[in-house]
Amino acid sequence: MWSRRAFLFFQRIRSAAQFAAADARRVSTTGPSISFSGSKSYGQFNYGSAWRKHPWDFMLGIMLSGPVAIYLSFSRNPVSAQDVSEADLVTENDEAQAYVTGLRRIEDGSVISNSHTSRWRIFTDHGRDLFLKGKLDEAEKYFQSAVHEAKEGFGTRDPHVASSYNNLAELYRVSKAFEKAEPLYLEAISILEESFGADDIRVGAALHNLGQFYLAQRKLEQARTCYERALKIKGRVLGHGHTDYANTMYHLGTVLHLLGKEKDSMALIQESISILEENGLGESTTCVRRMRYLSQILLSSNRLAEAESLQRKILHILELSKGWDSLETVLAAERLALTLQANGSLLEAQELLERCLVARKEILPPAHVQVAANMLHLARIAMLNSKQLWKMKSSKAKSELEKAKLLIDNSIRMAKAVLDHPTKNRNSLQSNNAHTDIEKDQHVALIILLQSLDAVGLLEVTKHEILETKFPEDIQEACEFPSEAELALRECVSIFKEPHTRRMLLNASDVTAEYLSCLKHLTSLLGESTDESKLRVLQELKYELQHIEAELTPRRQRN
Repeated sequence: MWSRRAFLFFQRIRSAAQFAAADARRVSTTGPSISFSGSKSYGQFNYGSAWRKHPWDFMLGIMLSGPVAIYLSFSRNPVSAQDVSEADLVTENDEAQAYVTGLRRIEDGSVISNSHTSRWRIFTDHGRDLFLKGKLDEAEKYFQSAVHEAKEGFGTRDPHVASSYNNLAELYRVSKAFEKAEPLYLEAISILEESFGADDIRVGAALHNLGQFYLAQRKLEQARTCYERALKIKGRVLGHGHTDYANTMYHLGTVLHLLGKEKDSMALIQESISILEENGLGESTTCVRRMRYLSQILLSSNRLAEAESLQRKILHILELSKGWDSLETVLAAERLALTLQANGSLLEAQELLERCLVARKEILPPAHVQVAANMLHLARIAMLNSKQLWKMKSSKAKSELEKAKLLIDNSIRMAKAVLDHPTKNRNSLQSNNAHTDIEKDQHVALIILLQSLDAVGLLEVTKHEILETKFPEDIQEACEFPSEAELALRECVSIFKEPHTRRMLLNASDVTAEYLSCLKHLTSLLGESTDESKLRVLQELKYELQHIEAELTPRRQRN
């Protein structure tokens, strides 16, 4: 009975590529808290025409959205709009600062030189050194002293004061003391406009910094105004082929993307990439980062062929510059594999993911969280392969299911190992900030565990469909009580009861969303038994799950 119900259920979620394509138009713009929810898919798959109508609509979307979420969390340069911008702004701010702080080099020793100006130089240099070391509290004191000495030594409306204001504002921006930073940015721009005119390049650089400040707070219209004005100034003074002009163009493009103006956004970002390439920087880290971000916009717009082409280019650059012993190359290959999977190129996607797995096992500890995620990706492809082989009436369909089961089991085992013993799966290649990195690993491990448990349900449905129609002799064994779905649900319950994972569930909105999805999907697969004892056990389990969902749902809505 269960197998017939599962078969009918699976029949209801057959092909509708338009739903996957519609989901593909969504893109994450949430910054550091990246959504692991399965409501997004960048692919076109032949799955359910009633996909959105069934409570388990996520399960087939997860075939892409899950992996995308996982690999984003591994990257130190995530491709959501804010994170990419922030990553670029760190280096590009140095270039912009040269126009403002360069005033010191230009004017020092010319007309004004006294004890205050000497101390200003010393305080500024010390402040910057401390800032670069991450010692913000100490750096703040030196930057504040530099402001005072600049006023005393150069005069209150001198450009050196603007430079000091800007340094202090940048520190406040990084420490998220936004209310302190904004007046300093604005005063710095006012001084520079008085000193050099509204269209001076130093004003343009300061406007770029102010745009960065607004972007970090999601004040998008203000950021857009600043970047547009900065771009005009830089274009007129530096020329439209200058890399600093391209920097501001790129950031304006990210703002436009966040405002929903995808066409204009892609045009600007593509042009900024072209300028870097024309200046011989086509293989630079900055250019690769921009290409990666553009590929994500293309994916969100369902322009999969263009995204694939760009991702191939990125991978080629990284293979030549860093080789396969670099995790950055592995991540680029994984992104390409997921896009190939969305395009239906399962063989090439599988080959790439297998190569990624080999590379990760050489670079990372054997039970690292990334290895677990890689196996989950491969399991999903094995399930897709089994469906294709089943349609072709191939006996290999069953072996692909067995392969998927082994991969999912390993993924679950490794994710649990990271949650139980996080320090055993770290190595010297990773950051020295051990506590923070362990927390990140555990966060991702819990996501992978939940997605793996979710995949158990999909595997069970796929298995019953194939076995019932092609291998009826094996169907009785597959229907034994308790089912794989029930065992996975019980694992979910234990996750909620364990104090450490419970804290993560209650405090991280993305984990909460993933957990609720997992419960919802697996609950829908619980069997309807005529055996009274089995039925009582299942009803008790459902009742317990309802209580968990009732506790977590309000938290998710608040987040």
